[in-house]
Amino acid sequence: MSNTLTPELDRQAIALIRGFAMDAPLYAKSGHQGTAMALAPLAHTIYSRVLRHDPTDPQWVDRDRFILSGGHASMLQYALLYLAGYGLELDDIKAFRQWGSATPGHPEVGHTAGVEVTTGPLGQGFANAVGMALAERRLRGTFGADVVDHRTYVIVGDGCLMEGVSHEAASLAGHQHLGGLICVYDDNHITIDGDTSLAYSDDVGARFQAYGWHVEYLGECGEDCDALEAALQRAASISDQPSLLILRSHIGYPSPDHTDRHEAHGNPFTAEQVARTKDVMGIPDEPFWAPAELVAAYRSHCATRGAAARGAWQQRFDTSNLDRIVWDATWGVTGVDGWEAALPVFEQGDKIATRVAIEKAFNASLESVPALMAGAADLTGNTGTKLTAQISSTPATPAGRQVYYGVREHGMGSAMVGMALHGGVLPAGGTFLVFLDYMRPPVRLAALSSAKVVFVFTHDSVGVGEDGPTHQPVEHIATLRAIPGLQVIRPADANETVAAWRAAVAHSGPTALVLSRQNLTVCTDGSAVNRGAAIVRDAPDPKVVLLATGSEVSLCVEAAAELTAAGIAARVVSIPSWDRFEAQAAAYRDDVLPAGIPVLSVEAGVTFGWAKYADDSIGIDRFGASAPGGVVLEKLGINVPNVVARAAALAHKEG
Repeated sequence: MSNTLTPELDRQAIALIRGFAMDAPLYAKSGHQGTAMALAPLAHTIYSRVLRHDPTDPQWVDRDRFILSGGHASMLQYALLYLAGYGLELDDIKAFRQWGSATPGHPEVGHTAGVEVTTGPLGQGFANAVGMALAERRLRGTFGADVVDHRTYVIVGDGCLMEGVSHEAASLAGHQHLGGLICVYDDNHITIDGDTSLAYSDDVGARFQAYGWHVEYLGECGEDCDALEAALQRAASISDQPSLLILRSHIGYPSPDHTDRHEAHGNPFTAEQVARTKDVMGIPDEPFWAPAELVAAYRSHCATRGAAARGAWQQRFDTSNLDRIVWDATWGVTGVDGWEAALPVFEQGDKIATRVAIEKAFNASLESVPALMAGAADLTGNTGTKLTAQISSTPATPAGRQVYYGVREHGMGSAMVGMALHGGVLPAGGTFLVFLDYMRPPVRLAALSSAKVVFVFTHDSVGVGEDGPTHQPVEHIATLRAIPGLQVIRPADANETVAAWRAAVAHSGPTALVLSRQNLTVCTDGSAVNRGAAIVRDAPDPKVVLLATGSEVSLCVEAAAELTAAGIAARVVSIPSWDRFEAQAAAYRDDVLPAGIPVLSVEAGVTFGWAKYADDSIGIDRFGASAPGGVVLEKLGINVPNVVARAAALAHKEG
């Protein structure tokens, strides 16, 4: 699909990219020019010769995906988006790293057209690319190669491959034989501190070969667009292995001052150094040099290629016999009309762990939520992410919806973000809540990116029991609630769990479901999830409100009965989701938690944050202990007698 530009336009385009890479950081007094300069020929080759994309329709579903994992080199991508006609103009390039600009310091999905994922923390983009390739394979296996058949290209650097997440993701990709995943390793031997020999001596090629990747050493061909194109096309044709192309590059090239120097990474060149480099390149010493003829020719070239590729795809799509209802629900990442009717309803008084309830909800939704893919970090049966009678996602069964991620929480989380941002997949991935620590970066980036991911966290309290404090999360729910844009739901019982799944499917961003290991008494109708909080047991003229989440709601229902019998009318409120409750009108919030009635919060975790709602809090502001779960809860004060005593004291104090 080459249809190359003329050699002179190639030269000018590469010079423009390098000029932007120097000028934008110079004017912003901030930025990273060296990598963008070195990789200008590679990125130009990808966008103008290899990548199947249509700048007039950045969201075309069968486009190739491109990820710049080293997001600090963002000007490399912005320059190409400008040249290709994605809507960036010179004023946007000049506003690099400024408030409100379309060219922030690192690429942000949803902020700049043509950016597929938010990159910056090194290694994340690489792992996102693995998820994108996995999503593409699943959709191709489901709908056929006539309508889904594209590649994922990702550029990584030394920093990406040093970060631990790259090891997890690369291992997963090799095991899954993800052909169509093409990674170019920018082997420039430079990090911020200096030469990579200070801290890094991996044989990267051998490492990736051991993972099962196809590896090709490109050597010193970084200025040869024809050689780069040929290598990329060879890799794109490999269907049974992901590919790593190792390119020996020279950071800062062709600067006479900073080529191959670590200062080229993040220190903006001086005006004099920029002028000397432009002289070497043979372009005018003027800021943001962009000849109108070059820009027009480049945009016309990309538009022509894009229209041809998308037009051919549209014709195949229009003549296909695929189920359009399923197609639309898949790419809409939602359920078909009436999908909720298949969800289970649980009887009051039943005892069922919420991790078991979510598995029932997932399996009841398989036919009606076709985008759902579920899996876990070696905890599939433990976390409720087992899809009954579903085949695994493997090279032999690409339409499989059950993903076995292995003991790779970080890689799993980052891959799921890539799957979600690819589109057409609703990834649900499970692990124990305490292992949130191993995957916090992708949880944060999912929220930052509005990626529709369902993070399933089970074994949510010291009720885990004998495994002890290393496996008993106490502070983790509070840290999840602190992440902007993350919907956090800790359901009280099985009915609230089903409602939480409905909320996750309806939500446009990520959701964290925080679920129990132990059986919980069904004590609600699930409606509290809809508005974040609701009354589940009331009394005339209540003197105290018991406010709780998760396993502590049924405990509060028991305590309220004792309080009422003792003459203290008690209301019980389930608040499974603080963020959903905060989104309600003040009148509703005041109705649930009326002014003048003291509130006691009860949650088997740290009390941090509860002061916004409660006058007193029962929680666990220490680490847990190894003993049967019920014993640990009892010893740490998560029990009915303690709730009754503290609530009575609060009611009498306020009275």
